Amino acid sequence: MTHDHDLVLRPTEAQTAAALAPPPGRTGGDLVVETLRGLGATTAFGLPGQHALALFDAVGRSDLRLVGLRTENNAGFAADAYGRMTGEAAVLLLSTGPGALMSLPALAEAAAGCAPVLAICSQVPSAGLGGGRRGYLHELRDQSASFRDVVKSVHTARTPSQIPSVIAEAWESALTTPHGPVWVEIPEDVLRAPTLIPQVTGMDATPHELAPRPELTALAAHWLSRAARPVIVAGGGVIRSDAAGKLRQLAERLNAPVVTTFGGKGAFPWTHPLSLQSWLEDRHMTDFLEDADVLLVVGSGLGELSSNYHTFFPEGRVVQIDADLGKLESNHAGLGIHADARLALQALLETVDDRQDPGAPERVRLLLDAIGSRLAAQDTALEQDLLGSVRAALPDRSPSFWDMTMLSYWAWSAFDAKHPNTMHSAQGAGGLGYAFPAALGACVAEPGTPVLAVSGDGGAMYSLAELATARQHELDVTWLIVDDGGYGILREYMTDAFGRATATELARPDFVALARSFGVPAATTTPHSLREDLRTSLTTPGPSVLVLPTTLKMFTPTHL
Repeated sequence: MTHDHDLVLRPTEAQTAAALAPPPGRTGGDLVVETLRGLGATTAFGLPGQHALALFDAVGRSDLRLVGLRTENNAGFAADAYGRMTGEAAVLLLSTGPGALMSLPALAEAAAGCAPVLAICSQVPSAGLGGGRRGYLHELRDQSASFRDVVKSVHTARTPSQIPSVIAEAWESALTTPHGPVWVEIPEDVLRAPTLIPQVTGMDATPHELAPRPELTALAAHWLSRAARPVIVAGGGVIRSDAAGKLRQLAERLNAPVVTTFGGKGAFPWTHPLSLQSWLEDRHMTDFLEDADVLLVVGSGLGELSSNYHTFFPEGRVVQIDADLGKLESNHAGLGIHADARLALQALLETVDDRQDPGAPERVRLLLDAIGSRLAAQDTALEQDLLGSVRAALPDRSPSFWDMTMLSYWAWSAFDAKHPNTMHSAQGAGGLGYAFPAALGACVAEPGTPVLAVSGDGGAMYSLAELATARQHELDVTWLIVDDGGYGILREYMTDAFGRATATELARPDFVALARSFGVPAATTTPHSLREDLRTSLTTPGPSVLVLPTTLKMFTPTHL
């Protein structure tokens, strides 16, 4: 005898198949978007092209936010900043050939700055891969070869089934220490192809941690605990690993002065008694670092800008912590520790002894006084006052992005970033045009937070089209353009080296009128009114432009 509650209604084979069948109309492009969403992506930057239309169509049918910029290079800079601000893999969507190649300078900056950018680019149809030379539009003999020596890793999906795994592999690569840009290619026909693959769910791409070897940190702790004159150089790796707190703990335990590199701005409090600030281009600082009997370098390769143009030659022991294996001992022999800065600093904190040195703050003060005296003799009040005005107007936690321009070079040494991860510049690869599109990416990452971009008039010409992007997306960015009528720093370099400057003087537009033509409020400012004008712009929602006509000069170099 059976009862109603004993009956089990089993679905028919047709019903099971219908339940498992993917929604109709899905393509390889949908697999890309579903994978990205499964990995946690919420935003993408880029602009469409013919071979990538199926990908952008899938984005348009999804809840993935697309921020379209006007050139691929600027989209790459925006993605770079988004990755730096969030610590997430920033998605950059590109099209084949010219569009792909246009992104190279931005990806080079992302590589130099260890920004996690996931670039996904279309390719010619599969029949044209491998140098097939079928004459497709945008065809390159080997597109990925153009990126292989720039990005961290290159990945190709040749069938729809490969797309989720390839993107997950690339995502993991971008976010594994050291962070960096990665490149994914998918042929047009694969992006367009209908797919029977079920909707992508449950993606996992966990980055690998990079812990230090204990015997190395034990020896480093022994040296530091017994050092007479330890000094710490804190680079961008401290910022990227969110290790500023541990850096401060270690410095205070050791009573060790700390200087931050230009990429490590904000890693250590500017006004701390042990803070050497960022005066790495000053010979007084170079001598101080050379005199250290133990120099701890965290998250820096001591490259050109961090070594006073390779005029720094340490006389004591060097301990170098870096997640990039290729940077260990690349400039100076020492104890290289291949590790994430946060994990290595934690290991040192667990093993280092407290070190007493009541004279350390006084040595720091005397050094900064010597640097100040040198600057005071050079008539640089204008440049220092401008930086003071910017600092006073900019909210402490607002990000700022600086192009390769005279005021930025001053800011590298003299600007108080206040907090970690709030000051970024193109000092990694050194290309023009970074500041404004990067600031747009930061606006997307931190909505409601005012963001500052600083450019010269030459660098600004690279980014003018993005005024339309700022207006279209109503981004809270203030763009300060310092207009000196040309490439001011190159003018100074050439005049000093050759007695005259060539190709540095530029015709340029009326920046104020041009910005207003995009519907962006704009005004001319002066050194005297800059502080209040900036404060007004930064507290007014939406984009704005301030143009500062002035000619600056650099402090006298000490490496020549």
